[in-house]
Amino acid sequence: MVRTWIIGGLLFCAPLLAAQSDACGVNAPEIGQAFDSLYNFDFPAAHAVLNKYIAAHPQQSIPYAIRGSAYLFYELNRLGILESQFLTSDKRIADKKGLKPDPDVRAKLMQTLDDAQSRAMAALSANPNDRQGLFTMAMVTGISTDYMAFVEKRQIASLTTAKRSNNYAQQLLKLKPTCEDAYMTAGLSEYMVGSLPFFVRWFVRFDNVEGSKDQGIRNLELVAREGQYFKAFAKILLAIISLREKRPQDSERFLEDLARTYPSNPLFRKELAKLTTLNASGTRQN
Repeated sequence: MVRTWIIGGLLFCAPLLAAQSDACGVNAPEIGQAFDSLYNFDFPAAHAVLNKYIAAHPQQSIPYAIRGSAYLFYELNRLGILESQFLTSDKRIADKKGLKPDPDVRAKLMQTLDDAQSRAMAALSANPNDRQGLFTMAMVTGISTDYMAFVEKRQIASLTTAKRSNNYAQQLLKLKPTCEDAYMTAGLSEYMVGSLPFFVRWFVRFDNVEGSKDQGIRNLELVAREGQYFKAFAKILLAIISLREKRPQDSERFLEDLARTYPSNPLFRKELAKLTTLNASGTRQN
């Protein structure tokens, strides 16, 4: 069952550069700037943009969720969890030894998630259809899921927060189907549940999720084409899934695009170089 979490990484942490519409309840170029820095692994720059934005908009929930994404990305990168040999190894994902989470980063992460959740829930109490509130809660619960599953190695416990993430995303999709980014959560849920062993799937129920891996991939492909915020991360997930499904050429294609879009990200270049070598070796052998 643990293998299903390799594509949970950072589910709600990856928008494109800037929103062109407010379908998901957000429309601020500063948010795109912060994620541009995040995806280039320039975490100080991401925090600088977010701190300035929060100072001007202290009651908005979304920048706090994105700040949480920056802390999560930093920690996952520091621990080597973002590397392909980790994400494609069930044994390494399940292994509870070796990882030493930074307690300071954890404290900052939990505080900023609390900040995001309190503001989002206040907005949703006033208006249950507040799109930014729903989008923020999908991100907050998604970040919690990733930290629990990958860093704390509590994969079973993280199922509860994963279900909450799906619920918020499904609510947002019913309210605003043109928020393509919400299909990220829906697609990931489909693929994840579809990857669970049958006896586990019997007890795990996600709203509006049938457990179709193919449908999950189609949803992620939709986000990769049309998403406003999660387009880049959909490509990351599709690159990982392609490796898991024994399609390394497809994975290489996604990584090429990511490395071109985020040239300062050393991980994308490193993973692309490894995969290019692997694919070239396979071609020669054939």
